Amino acid sequence: MFSLLQLNGFVAVAEELHFGRAAERLRMTQPPLSRQIQLLENELGVTLFDRSNRTVRLTRTGRAFLPEARRLLRQAEQAARTARSASSGEIGSLALGFTAASAYRTLGAVLDVIRKNLPGAEIILREMAKNEQLEALSDRSLDLGMMVRPPIRRHDLESRIYVREPLVVAIPVGHSLAKSPGPVTVADFDGESVIMYRPAESRYFHDLLISVFRNAGCTPVFSHYLSQIHSVLALVNTGFGLSLVPAAATQLRYPDVVFRPIELSESSQVELSLVWRRNNDNPVLTALLDHLFATGG
Repeated sequence: MFSLLQLNGFVAVAEELHFGRAAERLRMTQPPLSRQIQLLENELGVTLFDRSNRTVRLTRTGRAFLPEARRLLRQAEQAARTARSASSGEIGSLALGFTAASAYRTLGAVLDVIRKNLPGAEIILREMAKNEQLEALSDRSLDLGMMVRPPIRRHDLESRIYVREPLVVAIPVGHSLAKSPGPVTVADFDGESVIMYRPAESRYFHDLLISVFRNAGCTPVFSHYLSQIHSVLALVNTGFGLSLVPAAATQLRYPDVVFRPIELSESSQVELSLVWRRNNDNPVLTALLDHLFATGG
């Protein structure tokens, strides 16, 4: 079978119609180029050039073969580009898991990084709870997880905090705190009806709020327990109580919910982590992580 080197030599001679100029163009000497053409003709069993002391001309067979040779060289170059792109993570696929809490703002930011830096990559989005993501990462059906939770301590997984954001107060529009000119404090929650997170499904937020209230010596009344932030805000919207939600949740528009800042320690910030399997060799994952953390995300 002929080689790409032989094809490249044939195209150069066919376009220059001069072995010397073709050899110079290919940065080689004339004898090896002549040998490549002979090997190609022997492989094909045809004569591609009419040669004389003064001229080089394509035969009818050579003229017919020239566009096919060019096409094969283009295809080979495209295959090489594809291989390089796949190796660098510019193309390929990545399964990305996310929780509802990460979808409000951070998911969009990650997708923007992908669109800008890895436009050829196929991203498969899967909304999954934290435990589902951890299981999917372990069984290799997920490449990268986005979840709000403390650091992951599992030997097969690696995690890194990607975003920290404060908690804000979600208040029914008719509540006095929504109209108060002064800053909201944790003490303002004392004795108030508060929409709380269900510990089984939302342990991270449940424990975070318990810590905030306990450290302030505050005793709210937990009127309802829910697992999703949008459900919490829906109850606040109907006037059932106050709650604390991540600042990103202000992206959700409820007509009768007012968001107010609250001064809390840095330890009370919500941390969103990216989690992946340690031995995952997906080039798209490697490239994405490089871009995400190189931009200071």
